[in-house]
Amino acid sequence: MEIPFNRPYYTGREIEYIKQALEQQTSGDGPYTEKATRLLREKTGCSRILLTTSGTHALEMAALLCGLQPGDEAIVPSFTFPSTANAIIMQGATPVFADIEEETLTIDPEDVLRKLTPAVKAVFPMHYGGMACRMDALMEIARTHNLMVVEDAAQAVNATYQNECLGTIGELGCFSFHATKNYSSGEGGALLVNTDKAEIWEKAVILRQKGTDRARFLLGQVDEYSWVDRGSNYTPSDILMAMLCAQLEKADEITALRKRIWDLYAAELSPLLKRGIKRMRLPAQGAPNYHLFYIVLPSKQERQHVQQSLKQRGVEASTHFYPLHLSAMGRTLGGRPGSLPVTERISEGLLRLPLYTSMTEEEAGYVVRCLREVLS
Repeated sequence: MEIPFNRPYYTGREIEYIKQALEQQTSGDGPYTEKATRLLREKTGCSRILLTTSGTHALEMAALLCGLQPGDEAIVPSFTFPSTANAIIMQGATPVFADIEEETLTIDPEDVLRKLTPAVKAVFPMHYGGMACRMDALMEIARTHNLMVVEDAAQAVNATYQNECLGTIGELGCFSFHATKNYSSGEGGALLVNTDKAEIWEKAVILRQKGTDRARFLLGQVDEYSWVDRGSNYTPSDILMAMLCAQLEKADEITALRKRIWDLYAAELSPLLKRGIKRMRLPAQGAPNYHLFYIVLPSKQERQHVQQSLKQRGVEASTHFYPLHLSAMGRTLGGRPGSLPVTERISEGLLRLPLYTSMTEEEAGYVVRCLREVLS
């Protein structure tokens, strides 16, 4: 069998909605943007949501809304995508890399405490694979040290922590609807504003609309709109939002389809634990969205051998993040080998197995058989 690492999933209404968008409005903030925003509000319980052109742009907006500036620092996990660190750097601030916890591969609150300096103004925890960070510990640290918390929930739409939707716990939350995510519009994202500070929401709206007060103009609050602050064009096309609506309408169904494959992997691969191989486990205080399934092999060499052997059998498995602190850019910021041991060990041994919404149990079973064959 040929098993791709990922395969886009369509609910069946995408084309219908896109055609309607073509007939109604193709630019931003049309009927489908409004509908997608409403669906996300209903799903998350957050009333202040702005759809964006990408998860990266949501992070960039969040960094600006944190008020980061030259001389400031923000703590991020090294085990994440570069967009998180880039958003901080674009404001002239410096990302400080923290280690992760082995259980969830999310930022370690104890290491956050170790990395605190007077210059730290924010923390950007990333919910890896839809697995929640220990947000209660992180929020307590933030309250004690007067820090902003920006949840990088790009992989965690429709996942929860202590019955709260990820992305709604910190002051700001960021979603992604990239083609690789559970619910996709090809490209797209969202910024969730959870703080009661009205000035942050008002600034976010202006920032998204190229620094203008166009939103007030559309509400009839001003006769004409003009340039009032910094900003850019973070507004997605209504064509993309039409596709997103078709996905969000079936969000729980998509999650259930992914869960059945996740559960099959978890059950069938449990015997591997006796051989020094670790597998993904569910978080203790949250419900994931089953974005991915990984195993961790004892060494980089063994991971490479398994990955190549699976490929020879038609199975596309994949690694994930290269530690930011060891990257070329990260080293210019002081990153060095050995400084974040858990991140470095996990990144070398981690292997993600194919998991997509339309995956059949027969396909997943073939992956399991191939993996057992390779490891034997």
